[in-house]
Amino acid sequence: MTVLAGGIGSRFWPASTRERPKQLLPLASDRPLIVDTVERARALVPDDRIRILAGDHLAGPFRSVLGDLSQEVYWIEPRARGTAPVLAWAAWKLTRLDPDAVMVSLHADHLLRPLEAFTETVTTAVEIARRDELLLSLGVEPDRIETGYGHIEAGGALASAGAADGFRVRAFHEKPDPETARRYVDEGYLWNTGIFVWKASVLLEEIHAHAPEVAEYLPLLEEGDQAFFDAVPVSVIDRAVMERSERVGVVRATFAWDDVGSWEALARTREPDANGNVMLGPGALVDSEETIVFSEDDGSVVVFGARNLIVVRTRDTTMVMPRERAADLKSLLTKLEGGQTP
Repeated sequence: MTVLAGGIGSRFWPASTRERPKQLLPLASDRPLIVDTVERARALVPDDRIRILAGDHLAGPFRSVLGDLSQEVYWIEPRARGTAPVLAWAAWKLTRLDPDAVMVSLHADHLLRPLEAFTETVTTAVEIARRDELLLSLGVEPDRIETGYGHIEAGGALASAGAADGFRVRAFHEKPDPETARRYVDEGYLWNTGIFVWKASVLLEEIHAHAPEVAEYLPLLEEGDQAFFDAVPVSVIDRAVMERSERVGVVRATFAWDDVGSWEALARTREPDANGNVMLGPGALVDSEETIVFSEDDGSVVVFGARNLIVVRTRDTTMVMPRERAADLKSLLTKLEGGQTP
């Protein structure tokens, strides 16, 4: 069970930073996202079969909230090179521990409910991956029109899946415009959760077959992790392998899912008040509607007479923006890094 935990989560700035990314924030529950994710993994495997993939600067903060996990659980990426290199590296390491290992790749910043449905779906996917030697994605039925998620167009049913809702993938579709997203929902496309299940050896075979930009550097792992990560270019597993391979399937998930991708997600992951407001941390919302507030414990936020705002207060920074700009937060950070006044 691998947990991809190396992202920065820039769309949750200013609360999420390189030193304290969103995986350490209580955005889906009252616990940090990484704690929720590891508890999810523990429902499927013992601790010694969990691997957290992250940079060295995050190992200490993760240990502070995860506590009782052993040192062996943390596999440290020397450099951030994207999901294709890090998953290839993890698969390479796993095949040396167990040539028949089945690898489940989770993200450390997802909301999944209920737990029982998640474990049932993953268990089914593991059985299919082992038997059919396919690269599997877990797909979720959309509950709204969503332009921020990739979609999966399912093909024919997998004969071995039985009643498990397993299908070949006809095509992956990247984040659509609103009109296209509506059509995808009408035509029964699934959201691509980015949760993957495969035999580690099969992933390596498909990397060698379809992702030479990663495969040519795998022999460097014989020299050490640093040599590989220094040389391999940045790439993502979806484009490098999943969209190129013909050995790809999807298992229809029975759980609810959210990727907790921006401050706007809090309106879905938290229960709003009667006026549609969400408040995390100390403060008050007075005569306000449809407003999201995140406040650190060392201060409070009072919002009066506002509508459709996101207000974030940390020890160092306070940010206020319209909710409809939540997905554009990276553009603000680009301006700040360029010395501009937003």
